[in-house]
Amino acid sequence: MTENSKESAKQQQKKNVFEKVKEITDDKEEQLAILGTFIRLGVMVWAGFIISLNYISLPGISNDDGPKDITFIASVFTGALATFSVDVGKKKDKSGKDGDRSSSIPTQILRIEQAPIKIVTESNSK
Repeated sequence: MTENSKESAKQQQKKNVFEKVKEITDDKEEQLAILGTFIRLGVMVWAGFIISLNYISLPGISNDDGPKDITFIASVFTGALATFSVDVGKKKDKSGKDGDRSSSIPTQILRIEQAPIKIVTESNSK
């Protein structure tokens, strides 16, 4: 092999993630979308790992005080899942308990285009 072919082979092996993404697509917006997806996926994996560590007892490291409060990291995990359009919340039942009460109340929308306004009520006494 010649020296030039060895150098080009080394350059092919030393490419980092950003250079590989640049090879895949030339559009900057697509490159940012791919990079953003990997970052969101990394945050989701990291948060899932931290949540899992809360329930695993490692000898010599763990403290036997019980599970810790993981509210913040759980919200980060849920937010990362939501960016991938995954909804982990409960589905609300729309069977007409309290949710339909507001739609049965008659409402009226008034649009006022000029002032002054005088509001007069009718009296029933004659």
